[in-house]
Amino acid sequence: MVRLMGDPVEFEQMLRVTNISAYQFAPLQDLRDLRSLLLDFCQTHELKGTILLANEGINLFVAGRHLAIEELVYLLRSIPGLEHLRPKYSESDEQPFSRMLVRIKKEIIAFGVEGIDPVNRPAPRLRAEELKRWLDEGRPVILYDTRNDYEVRLGTFKGAIAAGIDKFRDFPEAVARLPEEMKEAPVVTFCTGGIRCEKAAPFMEMAGFRQVYQLEGGILKYFEEVGGDHYEGECFVFDQRVGLDPALRESGSAVCFACQTPLTEEEARDPRHVPGVSCPYCYRPDEARRADAMRRRQEALDELASLLPGSAPYENRKPIRIPGFHAGGKLIDVVDALFPQVGREEWLARMNAGRILSPDGASAEAERVVKEGEEYIRVLPGTIEPPVRADIRLLHEDEALWVISKPAPLPMHPCGRFNRNTLEHLLRIAFSPEVARPAHRLDANTTGVVVCARTRHFAKLLQPQFAKGEVEKDYLARVHGHPAEDEFVISDRISSQPCGLGAREIDEENGLECTTAVKVLARHEDGTASLLLHPLTGRTNQIRIHLWQGGWPIVGDPVYLRGGERGDKQTLEPDDEPMCLHAWKIRLRHPLSGERVGFEAPPPAWVDAVAVASIG
Repeated sequence: MVRLMGDPVEFEQMLRVTNISAYQFAPLQDLRDLRSLLLDFCQTHELKGTILLANEGINLFVAGRHLAIEELVYLLRSIPGLEHLRPKYSESDEQPFSRMLVRIKKEIIAFGVEGIDPVNRPAPRLRAEELKRWLDEGRPVILYDTRNDYEVRLGTFKGAIAAGIDKFRDFPEAVARLPEEMKEAPVVTFCTGGIRCEKAAPFMEMAGFRQVYQLEGGILKYFEEVGGDHYEGECFVFDQRVGLDPALRESGSAVCFACQTPLTEEEARDPRHVPGVSCPYCYRPDEARRADAMRRRQEALDELASLLPGSAPYENRKPIRIPGFHAGGKLIDVVDALFPQVGREEWLARMNAGRILSPDGASAEAERVVKEGEEYIRVLPGTIEPPVRADIRLLHEDEALWVISKPAPLPMHPCGRFNRNTLEHLLRIAFSPEVARPAHRLDANTTGVVVCARTRHFAKLLQPQFAKGEVEKDYLARVHGHPAEDEFVISDRISSQPCGLGAREIDEENGLECTTAVKVLARHEDGTASLLLHPLTGRTNQIRIHLWQGGWPIVGDPVYLRGGERGDKQTLEPDDEPMCLHAWKIRLRHPLSGERVGFEAPPPAWVDAVAVASIG
């Protein structure tokens, strides 16, 4: 049985991100010192978001690892006046903020009206359960949405009156337009998290409204406590999640980062929606603008290529999540079983050095009994990642897609020794605040075309095409040996399960059927041949395994060597001879138009130009 090298053993498991929003009206002092304290803490703990400080209180939206968030809440509650701070929690798959800001403001929510004192003269608060009871009973009450128009567009309470404003400072003018008879009716103001109503409701009282209540905790607290009854749509939030459904889950709605307008699914598919540039509400036809956007992104990629963020020492934190079948075991036994390549003695040394953290953030003891789903953290101080080639080229940009040319060696995703020096991380930095979502993958040592979706919506339309085998791919390769036939097909069953150091085996009984069509473009005098390859399936390392098994290993492949031998090196060094495999062309159905489109990555220097020109 032949053992084949596949994916690295240590796949990075994506951490879910904890998000909190909170505000507290309280007299705060020494704002500059407080700003420094909070900014240092958040940066040290890799938290991102915005904290606004004013003499009247604090307003914040912050996201990061759960333990770090809990430590931040503990720190905030230690500040005089914030002892009873009650954040609202939600989770997301990705970090919704691109940086950490702590700012000192005159007000934590800009209103511009003197005499409003939410601490000493608040309007009556109405709990979510009470409002739901009122609405269930059909009690006559006016629901008044104090949010901006673009927020209301994504969702609001049934029958609510919208203030009809573009910014909160326009609220007094909106109140002045309300009918006089409304001043005698019971009015419940509401907003996202309650902070705007802390000023809106008292202002309405000052304006002569006699029965004004503010929904305590806003829409998000209503969702948390009673769900979505009497509410239509989603709740707009001011981060990359855009909208939350009544279960406080990220809804997948889009937003125009240019004008901040929430977009329906249909509007997000509109050709005028170019994330970060325009949408149907602010679109201005200008092809030069798109070219300029591509230029700026390419400049950001070029800058990262020269810096390589993983090449400077940093503290790398990797999660270890306990699977159910290891529940009840001792921590040292579990990690030794999950990662045997590290070695038991090394795990013990790391624990003794305090470099394995338990779920509560304390140093983990080797004899600790673990529970299913617990998350431990490996702390790797002074991490320096191996060098890579990062000269990524942006080939195409439209409303739905980015298409890039990936260099090599460059891993696509965090794994093993690589975290920051990966395509995923570099694209995340260069394209921020947007997130590029690769719809498929290439081996670290393979160059060529990679298609990325610009939103989750488009990713959901792209990825099934790959899963169903609807995407056509052409690869170029240079191999050792001269195949006898000019055109042929290779088929084998390759195991779906990695073994050993990530290797895979040919498994004719239980493996997955894999097929690659091969065309010989040229047979060279040095004993190599240029090939055009068309994989009809998409298994890990399929082309490399097929050619190796046939006796034509790829030139420069560090794993699948001549003579049926297998090497022990996963990823090449930048100065090594390149592995001569290039993802040349790709054809798929465009997620917007539904039309078949093709993209091509320019061949690298090792490709025989004459041979490629011979392709009809």
